[in-house]
Amino acid sequence: MDDISTGALFALLACLIVISGYFSGSETGMMALNRYRLKHLANHGHKGAKRVEKLLARPDRLIGLILIGNNLVNILASAIATILGMRLYGDIGVAIATGALTMVILVFAEVTPKTLAALYPERVSYASSILLTILMKLLSPLVMLVNFITNGFIRLLGIRAKHGGDDHLSSEELRTVVNEAGSLIPRRHQDMLISILDLENVTVNDIMIPRNEITGIDINDDWKSIVRQLTHSPHGRVVLYRDQIDEVVGMLRLRESYRLMLEKNEFNKKTLLRAADEVYFIPEGTPLNIQLLKFQRNKERIGLIVNEYGDIIGLITLEDILEEIVGEFTTSITPSLSDEITPQGDGSFLIEGSANIRDINKGLMWTLPTDGPRTLNGLILEHLEDIPESHISVQVSGHPMEIVDLEENRIKLVKVYPCKDKDK
Repeated sequence: MDDISTGALFALLACLIVISGYFSGSETGMMALNRYRLKHLANHGHKGAKRVEKLLARPDRLIGLILIGNNLVNILASAIATILGMRLYGDIGVAIATGALTMVILVFAEVTPKTLAALYPERVSYASSILLTILMKLLSPLVMLVNFITNGFIRLLGIRAKHGGDDHLSSEELRTVVNEAGSLIPRRHQDMLISILDLENVTVNDIMIPRNEITGIDINDDWKSIVRQLTHSPHGRVVLYRDQIDEVVGMLRLRESYRLMLEKNEFNKKTLLRAADEVYFIPEGTPLNIQLLKFQRNKERIGLIVNEYGDIIGLITLEDILEEIVGEFTTSITPSLSDEITPQGDGSFLIEGSANIRDINKGLMWTLPTDGPRTLNGLILEHLEDIPESHISVQVSGHPMEIVDLEENRIKLVKVYPCKDKDK
């Protein structure tokens, strides 16, 4: 070193600091990459992404290579800085060189390159992967030796090193990814993706048409009454039963019944029975994602939901499930949210007692409890623990509610105010 000029040593020291910054930035850039974007680009033939993906397949070796290079460079830089310090300031130059080199390395070889790499991980990683790939081949024996010693020490601590990692996402993690997509995915598409993920958390009971709202025809009615119901039915299929809904006969297809009656010139109840399909029953509590697959597998579009005693409690269609994903259709059997909720001038809302709580929460961005009753009527009755005899006011989950209209044992219309406490 005595034969090398001071200027040459300063130049060598500057080169070593640049190399140290390269290793530091490369490490941060590689670790800060979006692995799913990286995999996407690699699958589409991006050369830089392919190089980086290959290096990251064994992160222990990649980190070993970077740290070997970084430490060798920093140690050599420290030795050169010590020589320069002693040449310029004598013995006290060692302390001066140590302090100055520490500050220079922190600013120019650590903080600055790592910050830039964190801000632009793809640019840094794809460019640095070229040299890292070459160094990995050249220094492979040394890297493997260091990793062998390191992994052996880790095993002594009772830890098993896993390579490759687990890149699988849970439903909650995937939901976060979709929400964080921002403008990369249109808001409506984000809502649809989130709705698909939510299907497993929603059951058929949550979106079914309740038993008292099911449209059906009693086969024991007189023929004129049946014809009138057929003529005025807004649905393509109706439940056919005897005396009561639990004595279901079949699911009547109106178009098929008209075709048979005209074709055979037989306008009677027997023709209706021939046009009725076998009823498809669904156990209560079935998650929507499972029921969607069952509809597909069984080639069904409509089913009756039964409880543990075999009693019919509601009806659900394939369209109802699809509406949970893409939103309401104009041909929906159930009333739309706009039909059940009427905004008032004072900021309150007139809401039908039969309105589904989940629909209210989705439409008004509220957080009414959904772990109990499914309708607003049921929620208020559960809160009161009694059937009100007159118009009263209550507060449920922070929402002041005024019962406007009662019908027999059912709350028909409620005036609901937004929650005053935002934490509710």
